[in-house]
Amino acid sequence: MAVRPPNRKQKTPRWPALHRLFGKALLGKSLLGKAAPPGNPRLIHDFFQHKASAQGYTLSHSQQRVIDCMAQHATHLLGSSAKTLPGLYLHGAVGRGKSWLLDGFFQALPIEQKQRLHFHEFFARLHQGMFDNREHNDALATTLDTLLQDCRVLCFDEFHVHDIGDAMLISRLFKALFRRGILLLVTSNYPPEGLLPNPLYHARFKPVIDLINTRMQVMEVGGPHDYRSQARTDHSQVFTHGQYVWPATLQQRQALHLPDRAQPLELTVGTRQMPAWFCHGSTVGFSFGDLCDQPTAVMDYLELCRRFDHWVIDQLPCLAECSMAAQQRFINLIDVLYDQDKHLVLLGQRSLHESLGGHAIDLARTRSRLGQLVEVREVV
Repeated sequence: MAVRPPNRKQKTPRWPALHRLFGKALLGKSLLGKAAPPGNPRLIHDFFQHKASAQGYTLSHSQQRVIDCMAQHATHLLGSSAKTLPGLYLHGAVGRGKSWLLDGFFQALPIEQKQRLHFHEFFARLHQGMFDNREHNDALATTLDTLLQDCRVLCFDEFHVHDIGDAMLISRLFKALFRRGILLLVTSNYPPEGLLPNPLYHARFKPVIDLINTRMQVMEVGGPHDYRSQARTDHSQVFTHGQYVWPATLQQRQALHLPDRAQPLELTVGTRQMPAWFCHGSTVGFSFGDLCDQPTAVMDYLELCRRFDHWVIDQLPCLAECSMAAQQRFINLIDVLYDQDKHLVLLGQRSLHESLGGHAIDLARTRSRLGQLVEVREVV
């Protein structure tokens, strides 16, 4: 039986300085609270065996293959060899344990020069940094100097590409990371050949796909089950304690002590104003249209997450009836709320299954994540 990927709680410290935004984990400490002997070649194997045993599961074959590869990387990093090992690209369907493996390696590796980031967040910061450094001859290199500093191991969770503009920057980014000798570990729902599937642009991205296949070891984390859909055994993740409420009647709202729809207000986010219908303390309320029908971006969601821990999102429509742009914004929003581990109450008129129709390419991940919310349905 494969390991059910546990909900992730570890977070990178956040404060305005970018160095601490992309901060480092404590040296030589594992999730089990034991010091990790730096010279132990069994370091990674033992960590995952103890973690799986503590949860009562047996590692699957594909998970074990990945762990074997990670162990080789750890031994190399802790040794004296100057040779650069290929990176690691993990792909597979949603809920198969990719992030669990990535986080385990990151936590068990007893070095300080490491960073684990959701790709959304890193890419948003990269865009902002390049804008701030646009007067430099090489804005990308200057920005990476700031973001990465002495980083030796960089872990990207949920890597994907859907925009040709982003694809061209990603090409430059990956080449720069490999030149710096940084060990890159990536998780994705797609094999490299499945990135940027739009036939209008896929051929232009082919050189990056070839670069990934050449400079990284590509491994599939498979299995027939989405473990997020099973009963939760880890109560530490805040997101999974959220609720999906439908059909969102007045009685349901009152029973859940949801705030009243006050007069519309505007929140300052960066240099622009965003509409909202509620804001008090660490709780904020938006309609779906406020967040997804407007030209919002990942940077906006990240900024709001730094200010609010409890989110109420009202009027979830049937996504199949929304524009592709609105669907993609909603996908990005849920990605950010999940990764930042925020409490969410989502309200809609229909069941979650009916509401999450649509054809955006990453909706499977959104369905998997929102499926972890507690469903609150009006009893007739």
